[in-house]
Amino acid sequence: MTIRTCTSLVLAIALATSARAAEAPTVSPARSAAEAGLVEIRTLSPGIAMDVRYATANNFTGRPVPGYAAPACYLLPPAASALARVERTLRSQGHALQVHDCYRPVRSVQAFVAWARDPHETSRKATQYPDVDKSRLFAEGYIAERSGHSRAATVDVGLMQCGAGRCTPLDMGTDFDFFGTRAHTAADGLTPLQQANRQRLLQAMAAAGFVNYRQEWWHYTFQPEPDPHTAYDVPVD
Repeated sequence: MTIRTCTSLVLAIALATSARAAEAPTVSPARSAAEAGLVEIRTLSPGIAMDVRYATANNFTGRPVPGYAAPACYLLPPAASALARVERTLRSQGHALQVHDCYRPVRSVQAFVAWARDPHETSRKATQYPDVDKSRLFAEGYIAERSGHSRAATVDVGLMQCGAGRCTPLDMGTDFDFFGTRAHTAADGLTPLQQANRQRLLQAMAAAGFVNYRQEWWHYTFQPEPDPHTAYDVPVD
């Protein structure tokens, strides 16, 4: 199966399930990742690179995000297995993933919404959203009341080049969580190298069943989602 055929099949599945996924999910009563049946990606891919910024102050809110007690990546088993396959494939090609986010607690999404509604907190505007007025973040799709991340099948990832025993992040055209048109996967004005890096990541993820959100080059959802009707609010720890 070619990359184009694989991508088309994944997109068809995504379209078939998008209406159901758009419905408000039920929040699971689970109180821990284990109780929710979530898998930490390093149990399947021990060497995968982690840069989970929401567990630190290095994110667009300027502070650690509620719900993130540790820089961990939890997913439902089918999505975790698929992400581990991507990592193995990329490693065999001299590349690797850099994980920025996976499952996101409902409480964390609520914290993002509260931040977006606070017009006075703009400490990271110059680096994260220089060309977008904060009041437009909802309307332009950068912040939402609900997040697919809470359904534990969506990831935010970057791409690295590996060699001589170390891996270095590649130039993707913007940083992770940059709010602006330049972060759109097929944005104009990118260099040929930046375009090639985004396409390499897109193709590797699509081959394992992940569909890209076109406004964010780093954002991918495994399709079909294992449980599109359930969100989780267990801590990332």
